[in-house]
Amino acid sequence: MLAYQASSPLRTTPLRRRASGLTLALAINLLLLLILLTLGRGQERRPKLGEDALVVDLIAGARSAPRAEEPNEAVRTPPKTEPKPPLPKPKIILPVKPSLTPPSEKPWIEMSKTEMAAADVRNLPKASTGSGAGDSQEVGRGPNGEVLYAAEWARRPTDTELGGYLPRNAPDGWGQIACRTVAGNRVEDCIEMGQSPRGSRLASAVRQAAWQFRVRPPRKNGQPLVGSWVQIRIIYQGVTRTE
Repeated sequence: MLAYQASSPLRTTPLRRRASGLTLALAINLLLLLILLTLGRGQERRPKLGEDALVVDLIAGARSAPRAEEPNEAVRTPPKTEPKPPLPKPKIILPVKPSLTPPSEKPWIEMSKTEMAAADVRNLPKASTGSGAGDSQEVGRGPNGEVLYAAEWARRPTDTELGGYLPRNAPDGWGQIACRTVAGNRVEDCIEMGQSPRGSRLASAVRQAAWQFRVRPPRKNGQPLVGSWVQIRIIYQGVTRTE
């Protein structure tokens, strides 16, 4: 037998709560689905790009916050300088009279044909290549084949300088030697060359006295030949004299 039980307010309240909660959940899901659909339609489909395509994101640059504009600095204007007036050009004043006066005399010497021919260096006599007038005289050969020159006295020896080396009872005659000239108008290395009369020992007397002699060196082409050989002859006759 079925029994009817009247509903009470305590039993209907939980059912209503569950129904309202389910309805609210469905409404929220529908709202979220509607939002998603709306966003999907608003987005533009971008074309597919290749791997080598260059993509420029203009939105990223737009999204960057704009920099605050710096206050404009006051533009400094350079001070105005007045242009300098141009310098005046110097005046060129030409002299009325020339400053250089021509020489009163001619800068050359006028000569006749005869004078010009005489002044020509081609007509001058050529220098002689042989022995000059001031060269010493060659008189023979020395002990070893050297050229032997005539002696030129720088100072003649005295009778006292020569007489101290004469032998006793020396006859009149002459003695001849050959000497090598050295610096200071002196001679050395003298050797006996001859004497007269034979055996008179006059050449030996001249050789021993030669250290006192003063003889100039011979000359060739005006140049002294120190070290050359000279011939010296002393003649004894009463009073000694030299050659």
